[in-house]
Amino acid sequence: MIPFSILDLSPIAEGHSISEALDASRQMAVKAEDCGYNRFWLAEHHGMPGIASAATSVVIGHVGAATKRIRIGSGGIMLPNHAPLVIAEQFGTLEALFPGRVDLGLGRAPGTDMRTARALRRNMEAGTESFPHDIIELRRLLGEPTEDQALLAVPGMRSHVPLWLLGSSLYSAHLAAALGLPYAFASHFAPDQLMEAISIYRDRFQPSDELDKPYVMVGIMGVAAETDAEAEHLFTSSQQQFVNLRRNVRKAFPRPIETMEGYWSEVERYGVEHTLRYAVVGAAATARTKLAEFLKMTGADELIVSMPIHSVEQRLRSVEIFADLREKMLD
Repeated sequence: MIPFSILDLSPIAEGHSISEALDASRQMAVKAEDCGYNRFWLAEHHGMPGIASAATSVVIGHVGAATKRIRIGSGGIMLPNHAPLVIAEQFGTLEALFPGRVDLGLGRAPGTDMRTARALRRNMEAGTESFPHDIIELRRLLGEPTEDQALLAVPGMRSHVPLWLLGSSLYSAHLAAALGLPYAFASHFAPDQLMEAISIYRDRFQPSDELDKPYVMVGIMGVAAETDAEAEHLFTSSQQQFVNLRRNVRKAFPRPIETMEGYWSEVERYGVEHTLRYAVVGAAATARTKLAEFLKMTGADELIVSMPIHSVEQRLRSVEIFADLREKMLD
């Protein structure tokens, strides 16, 4: 059975504070380590009242200080928002603090609305177009400096922080293959091109100093509980959040509701259910069946699970149930 990892966005739950959201991320990372997960990644988003992980490297340090063994990192840093040197220094610092545990997952989406993206990037076109070159520069800054290298990342150089390429389109599959990087596909919210992207990546992969053969991670939304009905109830928080995104309603991560009927229109329902079609929601038996089908279909090397649950206690229970599922699937 493949490794299981967790993707966290430090959700700011309705009725709770940012401090509580960040503490919940710490609790999740500790629980994930205790349960044998491989990685705990945090995602960069900006200007969203329901997400507290905007300063991603800072939050990675927060969960890193609370854990000892689990890998920590970004899923991901939106590189066009930043100068490669700044990211090299930040992740070089994290690697110095938590040796051998840090991953640097990179994406090219803004992680926000266009107005906020412009405030972050200033030059939108240059940020996107230079993405491949910025990855190469970042790789150089994190590696062994050459004798004539004028630009040094301190901390950063010689840290060899592993780079990952994240994506939700075929572009990222081609780029990850060309650069010989491990590849994580955002199938937890972008299902349509999953299988084609995996095929392109595997078929066109070029071995690199970092990786000699393709390595694919796939994502799902995961909500596990004691019963199917309870899990489906908890999942209404995520369904509401995706409806709100489509309506451009920015608010805290919603409490679960009894039913989505009357909350969404038929068109919204279709759109959200399509977007979240790979979500694994249910009690252990139901979740196990869905997981087995998904992993067989993708042939993935690793699974990363995002757990959009309002209550931190129920989120931690979901972490336990998914860990138990993996152990049972090993038998």
